[in-house]
Amino acid sequence: MLICLTASHKNAGFDLLERLSATADDAGRRMLAGHDAVAGAVVVATCNRFEAYLDLSAPEGSSPVPAVHEAIRAVGEVAGLEPDELRTTFGFAHGNAVATHLFSVAAGLESVVVGEGEIAGQVRRSLEQARTDGTTTPELERLFQRASQTSRKVKTRTGIGRQGRSLVRLALDLAESRITDWAQVRVLLVGTGQYAGASLAALRERGVTDVSVHSPSGRAAKFARSHDLPAVAHEDYARTAAAADLIVTCTTVDEHVVDRALLADGRERLAREAELPTIGAGASVGSAASGSAASALAPEVDRRQLVIDLGLPRNVAPDVTELIGVELLDLETIKIHAPIEELASTEEARRIVSRAARNFGAVGEELDLAPTVVALRSHVFDLLDGEIERARARGDVDGRVEEALRHMAGRLLHTPMVRSRSYARAGEQQAFIEAVEALFGVTAAPADGATGTSDAAFQADLDAHRPDAEPGDQRSASAS
Repeated sequence: MLICLTASHKNAGFDLLERLSATADDAGRRMLAGHDAVAGAVVVATCNRFEAYLDLSAPEGSSPVPAVHEAIRAVGEVAGLEPDELRTTFGFAHGNAVATHLFSVAAGLESVVVGEGEIAGQVRRSLEQARTDGTTTPELERLFQRASQTSRKVKTRTGIGRQGRSLVRLALDLAESRITDWAQVRVLLVGTGQYAGASLAALRERGVTDVSVHSPSGRAAKFARSHDLPAVAHEDYARTAAAADLIVTCTTVDEHVVDRALLADGRERLAREAELPTIGAGASVGSAASGSAASALAPEVDRRQLVIDLGLPRNVAPDVTELIGVELLDLETIKIHAPIEELASTEEARRIVSRAARNFGAVGEELDLAPTVVALRSHVFDLLDGEIERARARGDVDGRVEEALRHMAGRLLHTPMVRSRSYARAGEQQAFIEAVEALFGVTAAPADGATGTSDAAFQADLDAHRPDAEPGDQRSASAS
């Protein structure tokens, strides 16, 4: 059974998402080690969501709920969060709803900015990381590969994502009111990952030419060479940050890379260089667009410094706003200003996702019948081999009897094979299994991952075990 545990911008605060995201690298392995029924785990952690996709393989007739609760406990242990808090926060999807949810996520339909382009790559890299960690299963591989295919189909067949939608572009759109001339803006980019590349591309589209890059992890030089811009060394970081009109941060480090102390130190350095009185914590930073330290420290009139924080965990300390002239635009602010969905494109995208999820489920249902189909074919061909041996012993020299027997066996199996697919797609696998057993005396072991628990029974059991559940409570716990 496939299970998804999800916390996103729709059902969790950014403080919680920050804690989960910071420890996501260890979560998959810990969940796998926490309960024997957890056969596989893939964790998707982005700037606005944390999701764990689990493949459960519990004994037939047993409840998967203990394995789910143990997985939640493992996530909480890694992140330093109480399991009860996570149980009341996480959204849940199970069965074929998992495919619908992941396909929607990969297509950008569940993002802060609907249709954002970065999420498909993040989903793909989550699977690659799980492969490296050894936490995938064939069913999770199938799920995530179909998610990537669906994402590409949505992108090519609808208007979703065609305008390069992303948090980066939305943040820069929101910055338009603070920027009078992009060509005169001095920008410091902090980070060298995918978001850094997307940020640089979006800045250059707006006409920005003065961009430098700094990396807390020491990767700035390589990024700078490949993107034709200057790298900022550690010893020059504070000065460059203080002189920038716009700072864009997008790193995955756990600590703040920009704070009040950094900018105050940079201001003091610029003041000394310009032989001006040192500007303290209450003074402002003017524009450095002219390139001189003096203009960077001009008295505050109409000059402001904007910091855009795209990181999760947060890259920028809130105390930067204690400095006059510094304005902070973070993910929570960006979320408030996310644009309304384009209904026509979004509806078509959701239709594509729905069809893809149904097809995924249909194939999965056919796979559920695979052991019975294999057992029936083995039974028939064992009988066939015995009859062929007897025919040969009785003088079937030219093989005509063997040919006739093989033809008859093929005709005999044709209808059950066709009917097995029909029964699977109608959700009546058990009827087919019982018919094969009644007619041929053939039984097969349940497919890997069968739990013997229906989706409805799982949901009721899960709801009943919520810490805040009331008697008879049947609240929906579908993923947001």
